[in-house]
Amino acid sequence: MKLKFKKLHAAVVGSVNAADIIDFLFQEGVISDDDMRTIGLLTSEDPRRQCRSLLGLLHASQHPQAFVELYKAIKADPHLQCLVDRIDELAAISLAREMYVSEPKGS
Repeated sequence: MKLKFKKLHAAVVGSVNAADIIDFLFQEGVISDDDMRTIGLLTSEDPRRQCRSLLGLLHASQHPQAFVELYKAIKADPHLQCLVDRIDELAAISLAREMYVSEPKGS
């Protein structure tokens, strides 16, 4: 999931309002109260910068479910359905590639 978000970084930064996501990620234990405060300090600045900071924090995180929880938060916002569709499409492509690579060769 982390790689999928990395591939869609520009789309995520351009469409996700980090302020809407931060509370959910805090609630799920993905980000700490210190992380929440640090990212929250950027609210008066460019919302894209805040989203970039959130994504950078998640990429550096050791939380095993960080991007799964981010996906769940994005999926909960009906305005982001197009982004959810792009993430799902990448996941389907990855799964198809994995299945193709793991198929036995020859007869």
